[in-house]
Amino acid sequence: MENQILEFSPEEKLVKLLKSKGYHISFAESCTGGLVSASLVSVADASSVFCESVVTYSSEAKINRLGVKKEIIDFLGVVSEDVAGAMASGVCFLTGAEIGVGITGIAGPTGGTPDKPVGMVCFGFSINGKVITKTVNFEDVGRNNVRQSASTYVFKTLIYLLENE
Repeated sequence: MENQILEFSPEEKLVKLLKSKGYHISFAESCTGGLVSASLVSVADASSVFCESVVTYSSEAKINRLGVKKEIIDFLGVVSEDVAGAMASGVCFLTGAEIGVGITGIAGPTGGTPDKPVGMVCFGFSINGKVITKTVNFEDVGRNNVRQSASTYVFKTLIYLLENE
């Protein structure tokens, strides 16, 4: 019988990594609409690291629930690294998690502009109060493909950031 190498999904790897560090995580999702949270809870024992998440789809929800400043949204737009970072910080404050992730973007098929095309997603990662932001253009590959790509990006980026903190 051949030796089998066990492969872990990014979600499984993240749960194991969070557990090993004693960290808890929460998500503030907009364009992913809860997909990241659902992916995490598909992993057995996710409850040991997962606090809660909010789907703050509207600007008002980002402002009222997460404390994102209206002025930032008015000046930069809801799809910006500043908003994603504020969402990540806000969800940590809201839930008491050491790790918070904010996701805001344009999944399509409409809503894109030359400066912010369909497929552009901004991410904020708050790790023990330190906020890192990133923007990725997943291209106009269809609404659900953008959402899935954004979800996968969150897990792979968190693993990288936590392994290198």
